[in-house]
Amino acid sequence: MTTAMAMASPKIRRFLSEIPSQILATISSVTTLLQIINPQHPNHPLNPNPSILNHFSPHLNPHFVIRVIQNQQNPYHALFFFNWASNPTPNPNNYSHNHLSYIAITDLLLSRNLFSLATELLESSNKLSDFMVGKLIKAHGDLGHIRWALHLFHRVRARYSSRCLFSYNAILGVLVRADRVDMAEKIFNQMTTESTLNPDVSTCTVMIKGLCKTGMLEKAQKLFDEMPSSRNLHTYNTMVSGMCKKGLMDSALELVSRMKETQDCLPDRITYTTLIDGYCKIKDLQEAKKCFDEMITRNLDPNEITYNALINGFCVCGDIDNAKRMMTKMRLNGLKDTITTHTSLIKGYCIAGKSDEAFKHFKNLITRGIKPDSKCYEVLVNEFCKLGCPNDAFNLLREMNVSGIRPHAYSFNRVFKSLVELGHVDRAVYVLSQMVKMGIRPNFLSYSVVICGLVRGKGRMKVVEGLLKEMVENGFDLDGMMYGCLMEGYRDDGNEEMVKRVSQEMIDKGFVMNMEGFSPV
Repeated sequence: MTTAMAMASPKIRRFLSEIPSQILATISSVTTLLQIINPQHPNHPLNPNPSILNHFSPHLNPHFVIRVIQNQQNPYHALFFFNWASNPTPNPNNYSHNHLSYIAITDLLLSRNLFSLATELLESSNKLSDFMVGKLIKAHGDLGHIRWALHLFHRVRARYSSRCLFSYNAILGVLVRADRVDMAEKIFNQMTTESTLNPDVSTCTVMIKGLCKTGMLEKAQKLFDEMPSSRNLHTYNTMVSGMCKKGLMDSALELVSRMKETQDCLPDRITYTTLIDGYCKIKDLQEAKKCFDEMITRNLDPNEITYNALINGFCVCGDIDNAKRMMTKMRLNGLKDTITTHTSLIKGYCIAGKSDEAFKHFKNLITRGIKPDSKCYEVLVNEFCKLGCPNDAFNLLREMNVSGIRPHAYSFNRVFKSLVELGHVDRAVYVLSQMVKMGIRPNFLSYSVVICGLVRGKGRMKVVEGLLKEMVENGFDLDGMMYGCLMEGYRDDGNEEMVKRVSQEMIDKGFVMNMEGFSPV
């Protein structure tokens, strides 16, 4: 399958599957001819007249047009062809673009982030339907353009008097993926109260996913139970996943039992993998293994995700031997172990107190050409800090950065905490400066750990003041604990003037002193 075909929607892929092989040569000829066009300036006077394509007009039909569009690497070539095919001369087959033709060109333009071109094309052709706007909303959302997605939604909602189910579903999906579930819930409630449009299974499923994502399981369960439309397998799996993430395994198992009684929503590989992962997270390996065995009995082949969930479960419990056996079984079944598999094993070695084995396994990965990801590095950074070797942990973070893997601030925070606990506060200040040079933005905890460590080290208030200034410039305000540290530091230095100044600033910002230090009023 070509890249273009892979990008096509399932409906279009099915539509194209019946293209006779003899037509492919003609499609290739069209593609070759389109290459002479200047794609950046399709209307440039030096470009050929669209009539150069006229001798292909007898071949025009939806199959042919869609395949030519999907065959183009450059979207401007596809658009040139599409515009010509909109009004070919001659037109022996009386061809005109159908719905799938517009989907094909729109999908291609959106895949290259050509939003304006796609919108202009649809508007000029009077094809800016609810379905097409839904595609535009999703494309903007995928790139994080939440405001544009909302703008398009409100525009189509006004145009179709709220009767725009595709756009509703698209904007709800965008908001849930962007962790704006509160806004998604408001739009969903608006949709249901206006009663001009009934939510369908996709609407309810995306809202159930959002509610589960934010821990509002009771609301999700209520919506699931009261769905106005039939539930599908995806809806059931979404609800099962929400329960498993909350550790409600009995409820999840009960729901799966209900699935087994249906004809259309029997548990699938995703269902069982979700259950296995849920049981592993609560360290109930016996039930996880039981689900795995039942999955096999029902002729559902485990995939890499299934095996990795079970391997991780064994590793979290420190059972490396069974984890390795499961990895061997995974390989024998034709599946390849991934960096996720090996990260679990490294974590398992650390949990089992076999740090040397963990480091050895990591080095073997490098030797075998398997590139560690950020999670793999972070396991070892944490282990070095636990062993009281923060400098080795920092060297690993530098190695990550050089390899093009961006470390997270919380990994640095673990190093700061370890350095401060060992009394190496000057080293902590140095690592903080290197963190900034690497382009990693310190967060509030980064500054808090280092600053409070310096205060306890005594005699470093000038350094503290420099870091405080940097912290405030980066948009972080002091909290009660940090005010307490400052008061302690200036008091130990005998600097009564600064004690009074900090005390007054603390009062101005609404903090009071109690037995445990400072806290907001």
